[in-house]
Amino acid sequence: MKKYLFLILLTLIGLYVFAAPLKVAFIYVGPVGDDGWTYAQNLGRLYVQNYFGDKIQTTYIESVPTANAVNVLKQLALNGYNVIYTTSFSYMDQTAEVAKLFPNVIFENCSGYLTGPNMAVYFGRIEEAEYLTGLIAGSMTKTDKIGYVAAFPTPEVIRGINAFALGVQSVNPKATVQVVWVNDWYNPPNEKEAALSLISAGCDVIKSETDSPAPLQAAESKGVYCIGYNTDQSSYAPKTFLTASVFNWGTYYKDDIQAILDGKWKTHNFWGGLDSGVVGLAPMSNLVPPQVQNLVNAMENAIKTHSFNPFSGPIYDQSGKLMIPAGQSLSDQDLLSMNWFVKGVIGSISK
Repeated sequence: MKKYLFLILLTLIGLYVFAAPLKVAFIYVGPVGDDGWTYAQNLGRLYVQNYFGDKIQTTYIESVPTANAVNVLKQLALNGYNVIYTTSFSYMDQTAEVAKLFPNVIFENCSGYLTGPNMAVYFGRIEEAEYLTGLIAGSMTKTDKIGYVAAFPTPEVIRGINAFALGVQSVNPKATVQVVWVNDWYNPPNEKEAALSLISAGCDVIKSETDSPAPLQAAESKGVYCIGYNTDQSSYAPKTFLTASVFNWGTYYKDDIQAILDGKWKTHNFWGGLDSGVVGLAPMSNLVPPQVQNLVNAMENAIKTHSFNPFSGPIYDQSGKLMIPAGQSLSDQDLLSMNWFVKGVIGSISK
């Protein structure tokens, strides 16, 4: 009888464990209300929470300082979270450190490169979307001066600027892209000031790569065209917004969490482009002429089908040196370590 009761108890425990939701945590580098990077990440969290329902339980911690990341990660693991996404390159080393201490927890870092048995990395080839926005900017400028508000001179940002500039020059070889560094991911006052300085210098299209809509608001206040980043920020500049290069993180998180629930997860380095749906364009506004929209749609299809690569030669750097010969393309490793600007970009790699 005791043996029978024990078997029933084991069965009930097994059913409870099986039925327990997967606990998933996200740590964010900025506030969820930034309407940029962190807002886009949180949309992904909300998407999977709704998609999987009671199969998962999600939480997030916003504006986590890099210096405090290890403590936050340890506490989440101790609190029983099965999966922890760290949504910034600045958390990569800390994620790798804590992953070794909790081998039964899955850790994933966004935009990093360190992996391990229980640690993966993921990102989107946003530069493909940046190329498309460059086609629009190059077609819309009248002064042939385009401004780019950028965060930090990391390879990720540099290749985005370069892809944008290559798109610009493919339709307007005379146009230049002037870069101003904010040296912060989220700093609305500095982002606004950077945009206004570019407008004062004669730029009539402003491209933002930072996390707030401040550059777009500055452009709207001056009647200057603008192009956003991370999310569709059209509501902040309804009279001058053209489009935005955006992340759709829910696409990745859904497939990744499904693999975990199915017991098929393994370490990986995901870097999805336009063809994956993780990156894309916000709807183009009516300000963009039909012929330009048709060009963008055609080039988007060419990139998705791999019949065109924005980083195919010949491509020259700022000094005119041939960096990518005709018939060749940059490897992923070259893209991940990019530290030079293409011809037509005005600015320095240094901060």
